[in-house]
Formats: sequence, C-alpha cells, structure tokens
Amino acid sequence: MKHFAILIDNQSKTDRLIQGLLSNQYSSELSTLNGKKGAILSISEVARYLDEEERHHVKVLTKNHSQSLKSMSSGERKKALLNHILVDSPDYLFLVNPYDNLDMRSQNDLKTRLERISKNTILIQLVSRIEDILPFTTDYFTFEQSNLVHYENKNALLEINTKHSGHFDATIPSPLQKIEIEYEELVVFNNISVSFNGKPVLKNIDWTIKKGSFWQLIGPNGSGKSTLLNMITGDSHKGYGQNLILFGNRKGSGESIWDIKKYIGYFTPSMTDKFKGYHTLENMLISGLHDSVGLYIKPTDIERKIALKWLELLGFNNKKDFYFHELSTGEKRLLMVTRAMIKHPPLLILDEPTADLDDRNASFFIRLINKIANETSSAILYVSHRTENGLKPQFTYQLSMNENGSIGKID
Repeated sequence: MKHFAILIDNQSKTDRLIQGLLSNQYSSELSTLNGKKGAILSISEVARYLDEEERHHVKVLTKNHSQSLKSMSSGERKKALLNHILVDSPDYLFLVNPYDNLDMRSQNDLKTRLERISKNTILIQLVSRIEDILPFTTDYFTFEQSNLVHYENKNALLEINTKHSGHFDATIPSPLQKIEIEYEELVVFNNISVSFNGKPVLKNIDWTIKKGSFWQLIGPNGSGKSTLLNMITGDSHKGYGQNLILFGNRKGSGESIWDIKKYIGYFTPSMTDKFKGYHTLENMLISGLHDSVGLYIKPTDIERKIALKWLELLGFNNKKDFYFHELSTGEKRLLMVTRAMIKHPPLLILDEPTADLDDRNASFFIRLINKIANETSSAILYVSHRTENGLKPQFTYQLSMNENGSIGKID
C-alpha cells in the first residue's frame, strides 16, 4: 500500500493544499486517492470540535467520556479525534504535523498506532519536519508554489533542507537600561508540592535557576511543566505558603505580580494571537520595553535606535515599517522572542517556541537562542517536547510522573 509524505514549510497554505487534495486537484500525483473517501487528523480539526463543545455544548469527540475535550491533554485530544475518524473507516487519512505538542511517549504511542492503521488505510502526511516522516512512507513530495514536486526518496528531501536559513552578523544589542538584581539565585523551589482538587501534580520539587544559566525543562504532557512556569511568572497562587523564592523575595511576602514580571521576558507561540497584526515591527519591539501589548506612548529616539539594532540583527532592517501580520510564521517567532529579550530580562522563558516551525525556521530560531545565551547575562528557561538539533542548554530539568505527583531530576 502506498503512503505519502508532503514536506511543507511556514509559507505553505496547508488548508488550500488539503482542499486541493480532497477535490482531486492533484489526481496525477496522488492517483491512488481518486474515488476514495478521506478524513483529517490535525490540531485545527481538534480546535473545531473544541469550539463546538465550548460554544454549543455539543460533545462529539467526548460523547462517551465524562471528561471534556478542554480538560484533556494534547495527546488525549488527538487520540479522541482519531477514534472518531476511524469509526467511519476512511480509505485515506491526512496527518497534519501529527506529533506537534505531544510528549515523547504520546508520539511513540501514535506512531505505533499509525503503523497498524497503515495496513488498511492510506496515510498522507503533511509535515514541517523531515524527522516526523513515518518509516514506511513510499512517496515523497514538497509543496512549492501550489505544486506538488516529487522526490525520489527521503535523502533527496534532506539535501534540499540542509541549506542555511540565515545567519547573524551583528552582536546582541546592549540593554537600554540594565535591570539590576543583587541575588545570584533567581528562582528557588525548595521542597515544593502542588495538588489540584486533591490530585497530586508536583512532589517535593527542589530546583534552583541562577543568573546566566541555560536550562531546558522537559516532561510528558500533564507532568506539571505549565504549573512550574505559572509559579515562576506569578500567575499561579500555588506558591503561597511554600518555600518558593522569586528574584530574592519569598512568594507571598507582599510582592505584586508586576514586581515579578519586570524580571521576566516570556514567549509562547499563542502570544502572537494577542497582536492583531497592525503594529509596525519597530513599535512591536519598543512595546517590549514597556511590557505592553501595544505601544501607547511616543517612543524616544534612543528606544527607536535600540529597536533598529535588533531589526538589523534579524536581517529585518528594511522591514521596520512593515506590519506584524505581513511576516511569515518563522519571522513572527523571531520578532516575538526579540521583543521578550529587548529589555535584557534576568530570566527569559520560552515555552514550546518552535512548535509548528519548519526545519529551516527552527534552525534559524535555535541559532538566535544560542546567541542570546552566549552574549548576554540573561538566564534562559526553554520548555519543549522536541529535542532541537543544535540547541545547547547547560542543564536539563526533567519531570517524571507518578501517582504521588511528578518528581524532578537534574541532568
């Protein structure tokens, strides 16, 4: 049985490609699909059912579950969608970046299941990462300018993907004003345990993040990574009454959430949704100096100069008057990380920053993070399920789940 892999990038119009495949627009390239019925496994499909459940209280994927779709992990949601799809026995199945946002165990479980499904169902993978291509794939394509381009094998795809996606000539610009902090230890978890509604999530966590250190935080879905991050950023009340030290102050000693956030630069891909796109790149960066979503004051000349230096570093110096919505997905990520970093925070937090990025954009992004680690005094906390080639953290903090709550280990 034939199985297809189509390598897409962050410029690809994936929805248009899927519609073209469903309407037999590419019948010559994928003639096997002609006259057959198909289904789609994707994050956007999960989001569609999630919206239906939340807005109209119609349970489709979870009609046989007591649990709501919203309360499920990413892996559980994809499993529920896959179960729903297979009831109708489709002839073929589109898989759109199926491993995004899944921990390693969930990825391996899904791979095993897809291998079983492949015995009777044609699989068409639309993937941004070559490493995600299933090993039993028979036909390889890229999607270029609305056309499917055939490649002989996976190695041929690897060759086109080894080209550099860019480089950084300049050094990291100096901060406009250095954020002083006298304590060497920025964050200290001392025997911290957390439960939600009686269910243990974290157990006896001991972890210290010092100035200038570079950490990667890993752990399976549901292990408590987000809980740890929310405690660090001050967005969770679970630190009250515990021995949690944030930037020199014990949690609950009278500090406000803004007293904490002024020391932090934070980025997660969902943050891009807060920006409607009608901000110039220059103003986007300057707003990072004021920790505001938009820019509501007239920037000073020195603020403009700092922003321009960062744009030059990214190779965006000719785009300072472009609007945010005009950028590609990869360019948006670079700009948002730069916005989080422009004030040189003592702690830069990056939460799943390369999710949905293609290989080239991810590689460029990782080089920027390594550059920030090497050329600034900011500590970095990088959270991801995926091990990125070239990422160079000094330490890894790994959460492992058990029935009494996740425990932590330093690698």
